[in-house]
Amino acid sequence: MLDFPTIDESSAILNIAIEALELAVLVSIEEGDLAAFSRNISQVKMYYEIPQTNISTQKAKILGLNLMYLLIENRLSEFHAELELLSDEEARSPFITFPITLERQLMVGSYDEVLNAGSHIPDQSYNFFVENLLPTVRDSIADCLEVAYKTMSLEDARIMMKFDSLADLDEYIKEYRDDWIIDGGDLCFQPPVVGSKADDIPSRDLIKQVLSYATELERIV
Repeated sequence: MLDFPTIDESSAILNIAIEALELAVLVSIEEGDLAAFSRNISQVKMYYEIPQTNISTQKAKILGLNLMYLLIENRLSEFHAELELLSDEEARSPFITFPITLERQLMVGSYDEVLNAGSHIPDQSYNFFVENLLPTVRDSIADCLEVAYKTMSLEDARIMMKFDSLADLDEYIKEYRDDWIIDGGDLCFQPPVVGSKADDIPSRDLIKQVLSYATELERIV
């Protein structure tokens, strides 16, 4: 006659499996293996959905890390879908509020806050994902600089792009912005190429159209 495990024994086995998968998630972050992270997250989330197994003290942290992963992968629809599955208590956890705040800052272009996010992480495991956001944010800032300025000092550029040193800025320019010109202590941006996206924007026509819409809206109201 077969001896089936009791409810308590089954619950204990499931919770051991959850703990093992949670550990695997954290190890994959330590190793910088996003493929393994994705696999382990998918598995542990299935266990979280089983009744009587949601007693893990690591659950909010693991779900928060998954939100960070979706953020750096720019999978925003999945990011918001995951938020809908959280309980009110989980949504109030600092592990969850951190990626939510970060996503909002990215959406409104508050890049300065994003670049400083590393000093506010709820756990060291989040640092891996924050660091993966920084290159993207810096590229966005660089795109804005070369449109907004013709020249600026290297020190100002370093501060705006949140580099620790001029050497770090110089390395970035050599690797990603080889059309930028360093002239003494100044940085010179090449004029935009005719036909580029910036030139294609019919700014005056767009402004007139927006003002026209505003006037019509005012009349309606």
